[in-house]
Amino acid sequence: MSLALALLTWAVLASPDRRRRVVLANLQRGSRRAVFADPAAPAPRQAPSGLVQLARRLTPAAAVARLDRLLSQAGHPPAWPLGRVVAAKIVLPVVLGSLGLLYVTAQPTALSMGLALLVTVVAYFVPDLLLQSRAQERNQQITLELADTLDQMTIAVEAGLGFEAAMARAGRNGKGPLAEELVRTLQDVQMGRSRREAYEALAARTDTPDLRRFIRAVLQADAYGIAISDVLRTQAAQMRLKRRQRAEEQAMRIPVKVLFPLMLCILPVLFIVLLGPAAMDIMAAFS
Repeated sequence: MSLALALLTWAVLASPDRRRRVVLANLQRGSRRAVFADPAAPAPRQAPSGLVQLARRLTPAAAVARLDRLLSQAGHPPAWPLGRVVAAKIVLPVVLGSLGLLYVTAQPTALSMGLALLVTVVAYFVPDLLLQSRAQERNQQITLELADTLDQMTIAVEAGLGFEAAMARAGRNGKGPLAEELVRTLQDVQMGRSRREAYEALAARTDTPDLRRFIRAVLQADAYGIAISDVLRTQAAQMRLKRRQRAEEQAMRIPVKVLFPLMLCILPVLFIVLLGPAAMDIMAAFS
């Protein structure tokens, strides 16, 4: 029964949708992600449209919007489109809840009922937790890459390129999530969005404080006519300073993190090795 439910879950969430694959291929044609994509890699799969529509009707609109925002912050992984994530939030609790019901039927105790309920609730939030973890990792990568990217853009602007040309060069030369976001921002501008809207969308997608601060500085420089090279130079220096301060902060946290395993694992063993023979001799002397 468990194997049948697992196979049903895989069939529901991994069934192909040829029309969606064609649309994604057309949208990604010519983009940076498509250029660097592996041609031998399998195409992303999508849940059946009927299940997606049912999941959307059962999921509140606020929850769907939240998942869409998390997917944007996670970089929209090709293997996890929005419809598949929404369907997973419905299918996983149903499958694991069914397994939990079988377990409770076999062992009807309070512990088994609580465990089955806990597993079902956790299964509902598993997609959210995975997306949040991926988004946090991606934001950390963007934070680490921001200072070097601003240095590249500063050099390009001082060499005579415009701000968007420097951004395009940094996006072509980079390989991380920040380069992908820069390329997407330029594509938004080319599709007709205003620069302000494209930059604000970039800040909303990444949710990185340093990048939001840089975008606000760029927008203010554009509004008040400040030289963009000065803004880039100042922001790059601040980003390098913040990166060094974060590294020093992480280094200062190491002794506190080491204290718990030291007190729990190392010191007791050390006391046993050093004081054990003396304690045995004392016990033998008084016995």
